[in-house]
Amino acid sequence: MTENDTITAVPRTDEQPPLLQAEHLQLYFPVKSGGLLGRTVGNVHAVDDVSLSLAEGQTLGIVGESGCGKSTLARCLVRLYEPTDGVLRFHGGDITHLGRRGLQPFRREVQMVFQDPVSSLNPRKRVGQIVGAPMRLAGKNRDAIATRIRELLERVGLNPEHVNRFPHEFSGGQRQRIGVARALANDPRLIVLDEPVSALDVSIQAQVINLLDDLQDEFGLSYVFIAHGLSVVRHFSDQIAVMYLGKFVEVSPAAELYHKPIHPYTEALLSAMPLPDPRENRARERRVVGGEPPNPIAPPPGCRFHTRCPRATEVCREVEPPLAEYAGGHLAACHHPLNVGPAEISAATRSPLSPLSAGELMPGSREVAAPGTQLPVTDTGGS
Repeated sequence: MTENDTITAVPRTDEQPPLLQAEHLQLYFPVKSGGLLGRTVGNVHAVDDVSLSLAEGQTLGIVGESGCGKSTLARCLVRLYEPTDGVLRFHGGDITHLGRRGLQPFRREVQMVFQDPVSSLNPRKRVGQIVGAPMRLAGKNRDAIATRIRELLERVGLNPEHVNRFPHEFSGGQRQRIGVARALANDPRLIVLDEPVSALDVSIQAQVINLLDDLQDEFGLSYVFIAHGLSVVRHFSDQIAVMYLGKFVEVSPAAELYHKPIHPYTEALLSAMPLPDPRENRARERRVVGGEPPNPIAPPPGCRFHTRCPRATEVCREVEPPLAEYAGGHLAACHHPLNVGPAEISAATRSPLSPLSAGELMPGSREVAAPGTQLPVTDTGGS
């Protein structure tokens, strides 16, 4: 595909295509011996066969530990990185390998808010220049840009009179609001939020999340929201995907995930969530997974979580589980699922979002976990 190629939409059908769709997306970073000019000795499997679908006006939350590939996936979705393999579609059009000119319409409709509100804003530019840059690139009139900048600053909760200030003159929460205003400049349809509140105080986090929620209702935006923990995305997402070592291990409607986690890793993430009541928080049992994630250059065979999962059996070490679809559109990749009965397991089907490398073995088809096996209980707090 050449630089002059543009997004070609699929033929119109009665069913509206998803706004954003990824099919078996991969992104590998080569590891070279002897520096940049050396030979490739391996690859970091940052994103390894991930499929997702986001409808118009919806929010997809993606959670997982540091280093699991969340931010890399976010950059793939906005085409800051070109995928190694797989297909990426925006509103039905293939954008996987579009060049710079071909991506121009896509750039106007998709924006990103980055994790660090300090490094993501140019310290040498004033607020008005930062927020107005996307509009100037789009060729808008100068007077219209000035009016729009003030409207955006006021909409995100900032004083419009601060257009001539520099980023260092604002607090962390205010700087993140500037980033949100910049993302809104060209009226996008999709905003990818890469841990936008992780660097902020808890009270400021709530303010920014409420702002994003209001903006979604007002402008009909769609979000991909990246976060470390499940507590941040709980009341904000329509669907949540749990990521581990480059793969999705569980995808579920938000409400379903919190009261019925199926994958042991998801249960551990839920256990790390703080409870509002201090007494309940101290009294509850915490299920914490031990050890460190495996090396992404040489991920383990079978289920990638088996090296840290106390429920793991031989089948987990040999066969990668597919994403099994349970009732309510709840997907989980686990040979020994939690919180589902025999009838639900037997009724589960293999999801088309399953990785191509996954085996055909469905839960309950072979080995079963040892009776009474559960995640280890410790008295230490989660992250």
